[in-house]
Amino acid sequence: MRVLVTGAKGMLASALLPCLEKEHEVVGVDLNDFDISSAGAVQKALRDVRPEFVYHLAAYTDVDGCEVNPQLASEVNILGTRNMAQSCAEVGAVLLYVSTDYVFDGTAERPYREDDPTHPLGVYGHSKLGGEQHVQSLLTRYFIARTSWLYGPRGKNFVATIIKAARERDELRVVNDQRGSPTYTHHLASKLAEMARFD
Repeated sequence: MRVLVTGAKGMLASALLPCLEKEHEVVGVDLNDFDISSAGAVQKALRDVRPEFVYHLAAYTDVDGCEVNPQLASEVNILGTRNMAQSCAEVGAVLLYVSTDYVFDGTAERPYREDDPTHPLGVYGHSKLGGEQHVQSLLTRYFIARTSWLYGPRGKNFVATIIKAARERDELRVVNDQRGSPTYTHHLASKLAEMARFD
């Protein structure tokens, strides 16, 4: 199967690409290949590649940065995802969109389920939910995977931050009002790769 992966240089994609390459013809694209906020650029890329399955990992994931630059968050996470969904519909590709637990407000006393009501509190969560809504409205064949607290060998993440701080300081101070489920990129990647079999 011909598979396209956006955000190919990111932390999750670096784990996903090797998993996919075992079974599929894979094309990885990133910022330097085309601008996902440009409908024409996305359309051309998908017409050229003609993927049967698209893993849409490209996103503006800097949570604090999204608060400072909501326009960029909207362009990448909402508009870019809409463009990707529209082009997937045009070429007949299945889309797997990687979203986030930030679409919830974090007040639940139990792990969230996929059918729980969404209520994002910040720009990042709103932008990723906007992407989800475009995927759901424009496609009939899609997956949405909500991830949380990703960590892995590449990229900025909570685990790497704590390890760095532990090496540099005698005492660590961290917030104690947040709960999450740290997700190792290689574990998630192996499961995401399996989704291409259910197209």
